[in-house]
Amino acid sequence: MPIETTASVVAQVPDGAELLAVPFDSALSPEVELHLPVSDLLAHYEAKGEAGEIVEVPVARAGGVGRVLFYGVGDGSPRALRKAGAALTRRAKGRDTLTVVAPEGDVAAFAEAALLAAYSFKIGNGGKKPVRALAFAGADAAQVRRAQVVAQAVALARDLANTPSSVKNPAWLAERAAEVGVPARIWDEEQLQADGFGGILAVGRGSASAPRLIQLSYTPAEPTDRHVVLVGKGITFDSGGLSLKPNENMKTQKTDMAGGAVVIAVLGALAELGAPVRVTGLVAAAENMPSGTAQRPSDVIKHYGGRTVEVLNTDAEGRLVLADALAYADAVLDPDEIVDIATLTGAITVALGRNVGAVYASDDALAKRLLDAGQESDDRLWRMPLIEDYAPALESSIADLANVEAGSRFGAGSITAALFLREFAGRRPWAHLDIAGVGRSTVDEGTLTKGATGFGVRLLLEWLTRA
Repeated sequence: MPIETTASVVAQVPDGAELLAVPFDSALSPEVELHLPVSDLLAHYEAKGEAGEIVEVPVARAGGVGRVLFYGVGDGSPRALRKAGAALTRRAKGRDTLTVVAPEGDVAAFAEAALLAAYSFKIGNGGKKPVRALAFAGADAAQVRRAQVVAQAVALARDLANTPSSVKNPAWLAERAAEVGVPARIWDEEQLQADGFGGILAVGRGSASAPRLIQLSYTPAEPTDRHVVLVGKGITFDSGGLSLKPNENMKTQKTDMAGGAVVIAVLGALAELGAPVRVTGLVAAAENMPSGTAQRPSDVIKHYGGRTVEVLNTDAEGRLVLADALAYADAVLDPDEIVDIATLTGAITVALGRNVGAVYASDDALAKRLLDAGQESDDRLWRMPLIEDYAPALESSIADLANVEAGSRFGAGSITAALFLREFAGRRPWAHLDIAGVGRSTVDEGTLTKGATGFGVRLLLEWLTRA
């Protein structure tokens, strides 16, 4: 659901604030009059001022008792401020209003994290609700506004990915994409067939819900020559197809369209943030199911543009739908750069865990800009290699390519998947973000809630709006 906690900026702390948060340093300065023995209180609690540390003190208020939350900001870095902002929102759960004396430094990062920590996805009622309102005293209004836009975009991506697949199919996803406020073009099954999108069609063959290709277009107010294409994997449920997953592995597969959700959310936020670059978003949406009509291991499919692929494993379906979208972007849209994002391989979770996403890139300059944007936004990336010696893993005796390695000679599942995608991106600058590890959270802490994370929204908005 959209983040229901509101954010506003106030010129000063209102008299009698029921719940007030003050950073340690500000609490010791004359600008914030608390009429409390602050130094003695912090010494009593052995407060160190670490990011996320909170000391709660009761204070007399007219008609009752209020609370002051002294919060630590660590070294004051954006990462530390995010930790502090998230901790405050979680502490204020169930309350009406939290008034926050803004810290020094990156207030946008602080407010963004505070809002993200208020996110929840529930079907039905129950549990404490997030704090209703955050009032930032002494904050820059533009920074808080940016934080609101970015946080709501992340929440949209989380909502789309968290929606159960009993509701969410490719047609539903296309309808939601058309609602984000930019021009949309949707290919249905007949149009996909007519235009030769063989990969998307093959993956969707086993499902009663037909596939879709979604195109969203953002054009900035000021003319620009730069054009970026974002491509997202939109598998609304992944059973593995005839290469069936074990039951335990299927439980998270409603979020296998997390990359597509990120693309939709980013396209919806670009206008509000004034992005100076033209952006086209493509989401290749299908449901991967087993049935009498499903594609089989050993089938050969023809992708957009004519390249053929032997399908050795129907559970390696994400790369098949992405290949169509990448080939279309290269042949028709003529972008300056292409970036795809997908929950693509379990192998990347083994390599990088659940806190860092992978970036593969054919262009060093593009890779650096994405890495820098990830560092700034806290959607952190690690560059992985495109090892040419592993390319033979994709050889097929009967088609141009195989979708997975036959055997285990190389065993580098995430790298070979990236090498497969590169074949369809042409010779233009291209990057692939594998978010299989970071796209889902198993914990409910900090800015994360169990389920979809929306990883990639902050990163791509940072990259596209700071250009």
